Amino acid sequence: MDTRQLAAFCTVVEQRSFSRAAERLGITQPAVSLQVQSLEKRLGRRLLDRSGRRVEPTEAGERLYRGAQRLLALEDQLVEDVAGSDDRELGGTLAVGASTGPGGSVVPLCLAQFQRLHPQLAVALSVHDTQRVIELVAERELELGIVGAPTRHRAVVSEPLFRDEVVLACPPAHRFAGRTISTEELRAEPLIVMQEGAGVRQVIEQELRAAGLRLRDLDVRLQLGLQESVKSAVAAGFGVTFISRSAVGAELAAGTLASARVAGLEPSREIFLVRAAGRTPSRAAEAFVSFARERLG
Repeated sequence: MDTRQLAAFCTVVEQRSFSRAAERLGITQPAVSLQVQSLEKRLGRRLLDRSGRRVEPTEAGERLYRGAQRLLALEDQLVEDVAGSDDRELGGTLAVGASTGPGGSVVPLCLAQFQRLHPQLAVALSVHDTQRVIELVAERELELGIVGAPTRHRAVVSEPLFRDEVVLACPPAHRFAGRTISTEELRAEPLIVMQEGAGVRQVIEQELRAAGLRLRDLDVRLQLGLQESVKSAVAAGFGVTFISRSAVGAELAAGTLASARVAGLEPSREIFLVRAAGRTPSRAAEAFVSFARERLG
């Protein structure tokens, strides 16, 4: 139902006159009459009694007036809510996905800090491998994705968020601990890798290719899907692994793991923010991205 017609009708009822209603609305009297006639035609009822000196609502007009008042008040409230939404506290739910590297350390803390600033906002973080996060963003199951490798998926757009170093993690008493080792030494050591699709694995495979090596040239003993599983296996002495420094920061500080470098390899990666192409971001998403850039950039 056209709210302009309802507004014109209600003003006529309140002013008891088409001319005064036109003056109040700032339009011509014929325009007001046309609005009311269109409304009567749509409803199939006579809404105003024009026979006396004053215009009076009919019984159907009285019922319409009461309902129209509620509807117009609701319209005003909606306009006020939308127009003033930028000044309101963030609410609703922000659904974010992250790959296992950033999703195991940096992103949870950043989201927790952000949510503390916006207590009316609920945050939902899901952690998957890079490709799965990208798929969920493309399907709009997640509003934002934070992954360790760029994407060429047509349904999403990506942009750098921050840079993360990749280190070779080993037990603290390991002969590699704190050293820069050669690729020959690396070849002779049992290596634990993450599952295919993991951002760190993609970065390492690229670095190895640039150095004339392949992952199959190394002594890969274990392929473990989760970052926590890889860290546990390294700490238990089953091998060494390439992993995001941010993912093992606490362990390095506590001395439960150590790091090493490999001569000729400089593995680091951009951590990327991905969004669905063409999707209008929510206020919560925009605010979080600004917050994350300030904290992590």
